[in-house]
Amino acid sequence: MGVLREVVEADLPAFYEHQRDPEAAAMAAFPPRDRDAFMAHWAKVLANDSALTWTVVSDGEVAGNIGCWEADGRRLVGYWIGREFWGRGLATQALSELLGVVQARPLYAHVVKSNVASIRVLEKCGFVTVSGHTGDDGVEELTFELRA
Repeated sequence: MGVLREVVEADLPAFYEHQRDPEAAAMAAFPPRDRDAFMAHWAKVLANDSALTWTVVSDGEVAGNIGCWEADGRRLVGYWIGREFWGRGLATQALSELLGVVQARPLYAHVVKSNVASIRVLEKCGFVTVSGHTGDDGVEELTFELRA
């Protein structure tokens, strides 16, 4: 049984709470948005025809989200799983399902070098490291690619 379903507006409060978790935000090196900024971001995402988004569910609960979008001429994937759902294989299952739906290749993902769990998800799904860089903020980030 799959873990993905269409995003509905009622999912957004759970997504908001997931991104507010200090440990998750630190792991992703992505600062939490305040409620207004978060909701504005998701309104933009949901209105973007090139963005494909799904809610990740576990036992009927909103466990996170995953998406695929275009940026700088590349097709990117990204996901966020609420900490209370970590360790269940949901990110791997969600990414595997996404890869069955999104046929475009290559696909790319950016991940903080210290985010070992997310790196493992990408590797299990066939992504390989193609580059790395350190941002102005000192955060080391890797770029992963899934080739055709």
